[in-house]
Amino acid sequence: QVQLVESGGGLVQPGGSLRLSCAASGANFSRYTMGWYRQAPGKERELVARITNDDSTNYADSVKGRFTISRDNAKNTVYLQMDSLKPEDTAVYYCNRYLLSFDWGQGTQVTVSS
Repeated sequence: QVQLVESGGGLVQPGGSLRLSCAASGANFSRYTMGWYRQAPGKERELVARITNDDSTNYADSVKGRFTISRDNAKNTVYLQMDSLKPEDTAVYYCNRYLLSFDWGQGTQVTVSS
């Protein structure tokens, strides 16, 4: 079973940036389409970005032009560069395989506030 460990969250002012990392254990990582998800208090978890095994990317409208997903298959890691952050980006961020999820990790808290 693949284990996922997210890191890189924190408190940032509106307009700031953060880079999240997600390290995955196990083999075959490079084959998977991976996604970054987020869950804000009182809301359902939503997909914000995904990247295929050939580096094609797709973004939710709410983050398009501000977030960038990337991956390093040699390190079994997927990244989320978040720029021009807004208070509404505040959430716990998770990574997982797209559609066929593994067990969810603990996530990393992102708080955007002045």
